[in-house]
Amino acid sequence: MTGRRLVVGFLAGALAVPIFHQGALALLHAAGVAPQQAWAVPQLWSLMFWGGVWGVVLAALLGGLRGGALLGASLLFGALFPTLVAWFIVAPLKGQPMAAGFVPAAMLVGPIVNAAWGLGAGLGLALFGPRERRRSTIDRRCVIQPVEHEQRLIARRDMALGGFPR
Repeated sequence: MTGRRLVVGFLAGALAVPIFHQGALALLHAAGVAPQQAWAVPQLWSLMFWGGVWGVVLAALLGGLRGGALLGASLLFGALFPTLVAWFIVAPLKGQPMAAGFVPAAMLVGPIVNAAWGLGAGLGLALFGPRERRRSTIDRRCVIQPVEHEQRLIARRDMALGGFPR
């Protein structure tokens, strides 16, 4: 785990909020599914901060994945974990009903917008996260040295054939 991965995770998570999370919320609002409008400024700053915190968690848990596996896992992570925390921890702390009052239409909003956030955060990690260092040509040759036991066998073979041990 590198510090760079965590910083990129925070930035990717924070920037995924106004682009992906709020974009999905705006589409759901336009379709009449979500009651609140997207991009409400004071709430947006709070959401971006918490998106960054969740981005750090995402980077710590999924940072070893690459490509499509990272994007798929990020989308699933976003749909599940932030949604469950919002439903069962944050909402009761704010005096709101758990799980959007268990109203199916209202319950759809959280997983959809958080899955969009997860996709955006995963995309940010994939594009700007730490790169694997390219191995040198010497490393790629995979030169295998015999172990001590094998070296003794090779020396015996060479001596049996009339040669000198290496």
